[in-house]
Formats: sequence, C-alpha cells, structure tokens
Amino acid sequence: MDTLTASLSLEEAVTVAFEQRVARAGEWPIAALPPAVLQMNLGYRCNQRCAHCHVDASPERAEEMPWAVMQAALEFAGRSRIIEFDLTGGAPELHPHFRQLIERIKAQGGHVTDRCNLTILTEAREQDLPRFLAAHRVRVMASLPHHSCEMTDRVRGDHAFARSLAGLRALNAAGHGFPGTGLELVLVVNPSGAFLLASQESLEADFRAALARHGVVFTRLIALANMPIGRFLRFLIESGNLARYMRRLEASFNAATVPNLMCRTTLSLGWNGTLYDCDFNQALGLAIGNGESAHIRSATSDELTGRAVRCRSHCYGCTAGQGSSCTGAVAA
Repeated sequence: MDTLTASLSLEEAVTVAFEQRVARAGEWPIAALPPAVLQMNLGYRCNQRCAHCHVDASPERAEEMPWAVMQAALEFAGRSRIIEFDLTGGAPELHPHFRQLIERIKAQGGHVTDRCNLTILTEAREQDLPRFLAAHRVRVMASLPHHSCEMTDRVRGDHAFARSLAGLRALNAAGHGFPGTGLELVLVVNPSGAFLLASQESLEADFRAALARHGVVFTRLIALANMPIGRFLRFLIESGNLARYMRRLEASFNAATVPNLMCRTTLSLGWNGTLYDCDFNQALGLAIGNGESAHIRSATSDELTGRAVRCRSHCYGCTAGQGSSCTGAVAA
C-alpha cells in the first residue's frame, strides 16, 4: 500500500471513530445554531508561504473575492442580523477592497476582526494600516508561531520574526493591545511541529514575558491546533508522523468541547461565495450539505440553522484537550 492510499484509509477510519465518539457523548450529528459570525476568506494570496498553512496561501495565488460576493455577504448579514465579521485569507489586507469592505461593515453597525500575519504591516503600501484599523475599531488577531526568532523564522522564512515584531510595535503605536483602549490585539499561536500546545494560560504568560523584553504588549493569546490538512498534512505524510499525530489527537478528545465548537455559530465564506461549516472544510472543498443553499446569494439563516455540520478526521483537532477554534480554547 503506497503512502497516499494509506493516508486515505486512515482518514476514513479516523472519521468514523470521530463520529462514534461524538455520538457516545450524545452530540451526533453536530447541529448548527443560528449563524452569529460570518468569516470571510477574501482570497488565498499572501506575502508569506507558511509551513503549516491549511489553505496553501502564497504570493503566487490569484484567487480573490469579487466585490459582488462582498455585497451579497453584507446583504446576507443584514437580513440574518449578523454583526460579527471575521476577515481572513491568505493575507486579507492584500485584497484591493479590504478597506472599503471594513468601512461598509462599520456603516451597517458591524464589528470586524482582521486575521493579520503581522509581516504584511511592514510592506511599503500597508504601513498606514495600523492607524486605519485603530480608527475603525478593528480587532486584530495576529498570528505569531513563537516568541523566538529561530522558531518563527523556521515556520515563516528568514527575517519573519523581526518583521513580526515591527508589525506588533506599529499596532501598539496605534493603540492596539493596551488596556482601556478597546483596541484588541490577540496573538494566535500554532505549534511548529506535530504536537499539541500547552494550555493557553501558560503560553500567554510565556509570550507576555518574552515580548515585553521587546517592548511589545498584547491583549490576550489563543492557541490553535494544527489541522492535518494542507501543507501540514503533507509534512505529516512526508515525515512519517501522520498516524502518530492522529493517535495523539484521538487520545486527547474532549467531549466537553463539542457544544461550543466554532462551526455551530460561525459560517465560513469562500472567496467565490460558497459557504462552508468552517475554514478547514473550506480548505478541503467540503461545502455545506444536506440540501441547504451553498452560496451566499441564496442562503437564508433559517435554512442554515439546524443543519448537520460536515465532519472529517481533522475535526479531532478542534476537540482535542481544551479544544481549538478561531477564537481559541472552547472548554476549560
């Protein structure tokens, strides 16, 4: 059996095992609640090529969300009473309508989260972006693999840590990360290899102390598990770590995470208008199913509420330990 066939067989077995674990916890199928957050993937173009990127973003990717899809998203949010918007990519800031979209969201009373890789803020055309984000009260979710230069550069390339520090300092200079400003600066941390991170609390203490030595402050930290998809899956297969990593995720399954999973209240919108249960399903091309409309133009909140979330083996990543979601741990 070749490596690819073996990995596909493992995927099927682990998916069935996940469904059985959730069923024993009385939570199968996982049912979606009324959507409260619209996560919009503005495209896969990025100024980086990170080793763990689950959407395979890079400077060579050309996909980007048309303005017509953005307008449809705003209309859907209006009729669904969604006010939380989560902008991601790639590097969402590279989209030519990024700022216009934020202005439109704010004009209709919405709140915006920008998932920022930090190094984008050092690009010449983006150096005024921290002030723009502060002026529009945008929450910044800033990804940083590690608080050391060696580990960060290993994941993101040479000089990534120095550029990330420059981005953090620019955000601090605009007011982000300081208590009392209301300008949140949340650090997002992924493991640098085939392992699970320690608790968010201990990681936050370590990052806070380390970054303070560089004159950087932040609001809080969240930890995300690496999902066995995209570039990280290829790394697991090529390094012979796939089966071991999946066993680790399975062994760490925590039924207490299931009621609070992100996919129950967050809709993931692809650059072309297709709807997904989560950003990870989007990376795998698993559009929402069971007969509901899979495009933002014709979707309704009523139709989407109560649908069964599509699950695969990577869902163990969101239910391991304290759980993992785009807002961090989901269980104490």
